[in-house]
Amino acid sequence: MNTIDRTISPEILEKVLLDGEHISLSKAAGERIAACYEFLKTFSADKIIYGINTGFGPMAQYRVEERSLKALQYNIIRSHATGAGSPLPDLYVRAAMTARLGTFIQARSGVSLEMVSLLVECINRGIYPLIPEHGGVGASGDLVQLAHLALVLIGEGEVHYNNEWRPAMPVLEENNLKPFDIHIREGLSITNGTSVMTGIGMINVLYSRRLLRWAVLASVWINEITSSYDDSFSAELNAMKLHPGQRAIALMMREIGEGSAALQKREDTLYNNVENGGNVFTHKVQPYYSIRCVPQILGPVADALLNAETVVVNEINSVCDNPVVDPDSRNVYHGGNFHGDYISYEMDKLKIGIAKLTMLMERQLNYLCHDRVNGILPAFLNMGIPGLNYGLQATQFTATSTTAESQTLAMPMSIHSIPCNNDNQDIVSMGTNSALLTKTVIENAFQVTSIHLMALAQATDCLSAKNRLSPRTREIYEQVRSIFPEFVEDVPQYPTIESLKKHIMNTVI
Repeated sequence: MNTIDRTISPEILEKVLLDGEHISLSKAAGERIAACYEFLKTFSADKIIYGINTGFGPMAQYRVEERSLKALQYNIIRSHATGAGSPLPDLYVRAAMTARLGTFIQARSGVSLEMVSLLVECINRGIYPLIPEHGGVGASGDLVQLAHLALVLIGEGEVHYNNEWRPAMPVLEENNLKPFDIHIREGLSITNGTSVMTGIGMINVLYSRRLLRWAVLASVWINEITSSYDDSFSAELNAMKLHPGQRAIALMMREIGEGSAALQKREDTLYNNVENGGNVFTHKVQPYYSIRCVPQILGPVADALLNAETVVVNEINSVCDNPVVDPDSRNVYHGGNFHGDYISYEMDKLKIGIAKLTMLMERQLNYLCHDRVNGILPAFLNMGIPGLNYGLQATQFTATSTTAESQTLAMPMSIHSIPCNNDNQDIVSMGTNSALLTKTVIENAFQVTSIHLMALAQATDCLSAKNRLSPRTREIYEQVRSIFPEFVEDVPQYPTIESLKKHIMNTVI
């Protein structure tokens, strides 16, 4: 059980989201939430406060009578549950719920502890509301998608529970849970904020971290396949650039390549024992950029990922509600903390970086498949009869197609603001769209990287080079071969691509 107080750390987020561990509120967190609720209950008794006794959005100019205040909160939930498209997978719904909890534990929303406790129970019991992909513009937060979360907490809507879609109320009853009773502003407080885009963003960050490590390992492996010189990722060379990401990638490459018998030292062959007998070197003095420039290509991705993680974790632990209830200053503030540009910008930058990573994997794959380029391997890594057998020719088609899709999806979403809501929401973030596109780009990258790993394993066996690999890449070679056996005769590879993709998405290296 992971107990949280005022913040949820990246370490706890990973445990709760990817490992399915449970979460609980500290006693102090519960007391703060209850105190904020009690303050708002007293403070709002004789004041006009948006969303408590006024309409919503452009209808905020209309005062709502006291006898209709509870109905007002139910109405925003029901009226905004208008999402469309495929339901978000459970993992991303769990992340959105956890991100919403991150806002509530700040005790600035004026909600009841009863409602927050129900949210925690649903997270821990795997009761996942049906939240459609489409609907949010990311300015009053994720109004539409969060309304679908709120529906379940009031006992309506649908949930995915034990791999079945069911009405929410019977599932709550089976778990001895009761829908919460709306008090002051819970309808608005649940629906108003950046929690869906932020939850998706956190999963994107966690998966990108794994993906980057796989890409670096693949890059060391191809350097081994080509018997490249190791100075391209040397400490001395990369220290001459001041970017932390480049230095981190180069260090990672040195660690992965340690003990390799395939990597060459430039001083051993070109500086101290220069080849004689001709003016053409049989071995490349410098390999192609996709092999030589890995720290410079993946370094910016590492930096973008680090910044994205900082922003996403900050957003999870921020108050993204409106209005904001502050018992300390005895006031309620109206503003725009629900606006999602922080997440939208970071997701745009991250998907550009991951698209570039995908391009690197595809170019390295092309190098291995192109016999006239590499000069050491059969075309398409075909271990059978040329013309009769085709090796990995068609898997490259898939990798190239997927890479092209990611290049298009990497176009920024955050600049595509379209006014809506009677122009009340006249500039919006499109943060959830950006986060969802980033999700697709990351999944595509895992697919292309899986195909590249297949090619690396096949290339290793074409050259009988497995005993020359570093201990780390040899270990990965064995993992890949356990899923993708060496082949000569042509066989369908689509199950292998999917199995290997699942393996690397779920394996930390």
